[in-house]
Amino acid sequence: MIGIIGIVTIFVMVFGGYLAAGGKMGIILKSLPFEMTMILGAAVGAFLISNSMAEVKRTVKDLGKVFKGPKWAHEDYKDLLCLLFELIRLARQNPVAIEEHIEDPETSSIFSRYPKIVADGEATALICDTMRSASMNYDDPHQVEEVLEKRMETNMHHALHSSHALQTVADGLPALGIVAAVLGVIKTMASIDQPPEILGKLIGGALVGTFLGVFLAYGLVGPFAAKVKAVVEEDSHFYQLIREVLVANLHNHATNICIEVGRQNTPSHCRPSFSDLEDALKSVKQNAA
Repeated sequence: MIGIIGIVTIFVMVFGGYLAAGGKMGIILKSLPFEMTMILGAAVGAFLISNSMAEVKRTVKDLGKVFKGPKWAHEDYKDLLCLLFELIRLARQNPVAIEEHIEDPETSSIFSRYPKIVADGEATALICDTMRSASMNYDDPHQVEEVLEKRMETNMHHALHSSHALQTVADGLPALGIVAAVLGVIKTMASIDQPPEILGKLIGGALVGTFLGVFLAYGLVGPFAAKVKAVVEEDSHFYQLIREVLVANLHNHATNICIEVGRQNTPSHCRPSFSDLEDALKSVKQNAA
């Protein structure tokens, strides 16, 4: 919703201010279809050249993040901590029993209580792979921590590709606007024998290209890229929490301490209070009893 409000605000303030200053929309509207065809057509073509089809599809899909925002909310972080608590406690009580849950999380009675987490393949794989590593009795937990760190860096690199692709388009739009404007000037020069009022409209139409390139770059595509990046970085905290809790488990800290490590590493606006989490964990214990 905030994204839509932002877009509406941009258009209202820019064009509203132009009209309030006495500007005429006629020249812009007349030139708009042709200038948009040149600028957006060239931008889309350049985007397709510089990205694979899989990356194009992912970028188009990630545009939804501008309006949907982060995937993980306050309740999801609390559910994650409860899930990790159940898994760690079971792994310490009965190392054999944990295998059925981490080998087939889709049919696990524990995972089934947290459908949103199970639906995220990377979160589930990260939990199961790390729990499996713990069952191998690693002598040095730092080895697992290093593997997790590299894995998360790789995932972050891929997740940020859409943002980088959009930012590249934003960086190129002003130049493409100049290209459209130059073509407009060439067209104007071919009519140099026309009276000033006609030349003025032709020059004004040419300048629409420059305006559109800059407007689209800094008013829309650039902010879209920044928003996608912010959402990806926000969601990455969810996976970092998994790493922090399970690494603490590898260091053989008490189960409650592992969960508290995760709570403390949760972003402040999504972090459950100590008492709230304690009540949730009590409910988990009662259900397991």
